[in-house]
Amino acid sequence: MSIQVITPGALTTVQDLGRIGYQAFGVPVSGAMDPRALRLANILCGNPENEAALECTLLGPALRFMADNVIGLTGGDLGATLDGQPLAPYGAYAVKSGQTLRFTAPKTGCRAYLAFHGGLDIPLVMGSRSTYLKAKLGGFCGRKLEKDDEIAFRAPAATIPNLDARRFTPEFVKRDIYTLRVVLGPQDDAFTAEGLKSFLSEVYTVTPEFDRMGCRLTGAVIAHKDGADIISDGIAFGAIQVPASGEPIIMLADRQTTGGYTKIANVISADFRLLAQIKANDRVRFEKVSIEAAQDARRAENNALRVFSYAFTR
Repeated sequence: MSIQVITPGALTTVQDLGRIGYQAFGVPVSGAMDPRALRLANILCGNPENEAALECTLLGPALRFMADNVIGLTGGDLGATLDGQPLAPYGAYAVKSGQTLRFTAPKTGCRAYLAFHGGLDIPLVMGSRSTYLKAKLGGFCGRKLEKDDEIAFRAPAATIPNLDARRFTPEFVKRDIYTLRVVLGPQDDAFTAEGLKSFLSEVYTVTPEFDRMGCRLTGAVIAHKDGADIISDGIAFGAIQVPASGEPIIMLADRQTTGGYTKIANVISADFRLLAQIKANDRVRFEKVSIEAAQDARRAENNALRVFSYAFTR
C-alpha cells in the first residue's frame, strides 16, 4: 500500500509543520513553506492538520498509486491530472490503485501540497517528518524524492465522509505586485529614515536566488546607519535581513537558526501563503502593520481553518 515515484519533479519533499523546539541546538524548523496550504490539504483528506504531505515545487512529480486512498490537493496550481483528467486545486479526491497523478505545468503559484489520508509511513525525527535537505535529516531518507522511490501509506481509506463536498475556492491569485504585511524590527533602528522609507514604499523584484532557505530581492537600496553586522541572534520564519548590499533577503522554512545581519522587519505569518507562492521575477512591496494586527490576522486564519474542519466532520 504505497505510492511509487515515476518522475520526481523539480523538488518534491516530505514536509509537515516543522521540527519545533530544537533551534537552540542549531536544528532548523524546516516544514512547509506554505503552512496554511499544508493544513488545508490535510483537512480536505481527513487528517490532523500537522500530518506530513508532499511539497511539490514548480514542476511536480508523477506518482503511481499502489493502493486506494483519498488525497487532498492545495497550494499553487501546478496542473495536476489523474489519469489525464484535470484535478482542480483545493479539493479532495478518491484515487484507485493503478492510477497515476501527474503535474503538467505551473499555472499559478509555485508550490503545491499533496496530502494522503492516514499519512505517509515516514519515521519521526525529533518529533517531525519534515525534510531538512542540507543536513539530510528527516523526510524520505533525508532527501528530495527520486525516480522509483516508494512511500507506504500508514492508514489509507478508499473514501471518507462528505468527500464530494470537500472543496475550497483556490486561494492564490496572480497579481502584478504582491503586498506582504510586516511588523518592523527587531533592528529597524539600525536603518536611516530614508532607508525605512525605501523599504516601505519601493517595489522589489524576486531574484532566481530563491530556495527553501531564503528569498533574495533586488530593488532600491535600504540604507543602514552604521553597517549591517550585528551580534548573531535568532531568526524567525519571514525575517527580512538586510546585508551590506542594502538589498533584502526574506528568511524561509530552512533558514539558519541564527544570523549576524540586521533584520528590518518580519513578514506576518498570515502572509506566508503569499510568500511561499511567489517566484523569480515576481514583484513585492511591504506594508507596515502593528503586532496587534498581525495577531488578529493569525487568529482569523486559525478560526477559519477550524470552521472548515468542523464543516467536513459534521
